[in-house]
Amino acid sequence: MMNTRYLGAGLTVAVWAGLMAVPLFADEWSVSQLGQYVTYGILAMSLSFIWGQVGILCFGQAIFFGLGGYLMGLTTLERFTWFGGSQAAGLLLATLGPALAAYILGKLLFVGRGLSGAFFAIVTLCAAFIVEISAQHIDFIGGFDGLLGVPPLTASWRAGDDMLSTNETFYVVLASALLIYLAVLFIQRSPLGVVLAAIRNNDERTASFGYRTTDYKVLAFTISGAMAGYAGALFTAQFGFVSPAVIGTALSTEVLIWVAVGGRAVLMAAFLGVVLVRSVESFLSSALGPYWLLTLGGFFVLTVVVMPEGIFGRLLRLPLPKAWRSPGAGRVTEPGQDPLSMRRTPDST
Repeated sequence: MMNTRYLGAGLTVAVWAGLMAVPLFADEWSVSQLGQYVTYGILAMSLSFIWGQVGILCFGQAIFFGLGGYLMGLTTLERFTWFGGSQAAGLLLATLGPALAAYILGKLLFVGRGLSGAFFAIVTLCAAFIVEISAQHIDFIGGFDGLLGVPPLTASWRAGDDMLSTNETFYVVLASALLIYLAVLFIQRSPLGVVLAAIRNNDERTASFGYRTTDYKVLAFTISGAMAGYAGALFTAQFGFVSPAVIGTALSTEVLIWVAVGGRAVLMAAFLGVVLVRSVESFLSSALGPYWLLTLGGFFVLTVVVMPEGIFGRLLRLPLPKAWRSPGAGRVTEPGQDPLSMRRTPDST
């Protein structure tokens, strides 16, 4: 029992260590491809946070991803002249802008009794569709073609702001993903995370304890939007463009598949879901031609039915903090349990 308790932690450390070692033996193209997957992994973790931790199924996560990408592109292409094309300013705007958009959208959707479940998913799906169509008709952001020629990440610490190499870009993206992972993991395992998990399990009962559940939902949605926006900025810098396709329904649906297949309740599982699904997509598209999408859909349905926790969810589950492992505490992070009723009393040791 003691060995299996820390299995998830050991595997998680091994995954991060393995990712760090990839540039040591892989070719440049493979490193670049994996860097793109890591960027999508940040997006997947942003959805995993609000879906697995708070129980909010958002079909519009690409709105914040695309908004971050556009803000990064507009800043570095000097459409916002007062920032002088600064990439640091672009990354900051790409984080704060989507966070603000998520805050406003959350206030609108969670006010009063608020939307939840399928109703929230449908509204965010419609929002993604509207934003995508609108982006195609705004000339300032490139219209249907989007923004092209976005500068890649550069090394400001070197003379002449030299462009980062493929390996350097990969390590910057990987370091960003690791820091975001640790930050969100800290939130999940803090008192705030306990309240968010309680909201997921029973919104009304949590409110009866005196918690303003609407405010907590908006806060979680804002954090998720900031994460997705930052991922969008990294995407734009890596690919050199951003278009309406990355702000609409297609990507919003795809990230949902990544998270569901990997495991929505575990950040690292959702992250690895990206690598798995994108790798399977690449293999199927070359092996099956036009039938690959149908096969991928069947794989997704089979995974959800047979393994509702995802392929990696149970395997990568982390042990509970010691303070939560009190008698009767059970597994606080599991759906269907009430974390608030499991809080330690002042007399607990």
